[in-house]
Amino acid sequence: MSPLSPEKNRGLRAVILAGGRGRACILFTINFPKPLMPVGDRPILEVLMERLAAHGITDITISVGHLAELIKAYFDQRPFWKEKITLSFVQEEKPLGTAGALSLVPDLNQTFIVMNGDLLTDLDFSALVKFHRESSASLTIAAHRREVKIDLGVLEVDGERRVRGYKEKPVSSLEVSMGIYVYEPRVLRWIPRGERLDLPDLVLKLIAAGEPVCAFPSQCQWLDIGRPDDYRQAQDLVLGVKEASVSTF
Repeated sequence: MSPLSPEKNRGLRAVILAGGRGRACILFTINFPKPLMPVGDRPILEVLMERLAAHGITDITISVGHLAELIKAYFDQRPFWKEKITLSFVQEEKPLGTAGALSLVPDLNQTFIVMNGDLLTDLDFSALVKFHRESSASLTIAAHRREVKIDLGVLEVDGERRVRGYKEKPVSSLEVSMGIYVYEPRVLRWIPRGERLDLPDLVLKLIAAGEPVCAFPSQCQWLDIGRPDDYRQAQDLVLGVKEASVSTF
């Protein structure tokens, strides 16, 4: 079956988490919000919103906290966005984590998307939502397979401290969260209002309660600009240093 068309996504809401302090690239974001970091000639947050709009997801709420006034001011100065999307903000007075911020967002009465505001991706959001609905999941996590190299010799040791194996700089293939999720509204009952809760803790709560949590596999382009290496790669992609073009995103 083909993915959902953008028309079928009309009315689907997205919440973008843009309230963090960007500790992974703190030299760049002490006085500048990470979601406004430029990729090419535009902030990463704007690129992300445009990607959502291309899939028919035009009702967007941004959760802000650290340097919120700069994010709000940026979009106030770009009124053309009002023609494309319905944009609203909620503000965290204290950091509430990657799940706790949802307690501030009103009227989450239907299936909705949540994502970090510092991602560059060409993920097929329509396919993600389709998978979520067909899986009857309470929460679906977009998952990406990455190879993780350990730059050390790894010992396999038994209970008597005898070495049973030795792997020099092994590489593990792991499925990791992309920071993009699809929620059903019933998940909100596990998120206390105004209290910090991170996504991993929410997932454990749901699993313990018997709620189905699924992982949507994707090998799309996915870069987390909070990671210096990914940020450099994002600039290369958008600026055409490598064989890619802005239209990809």
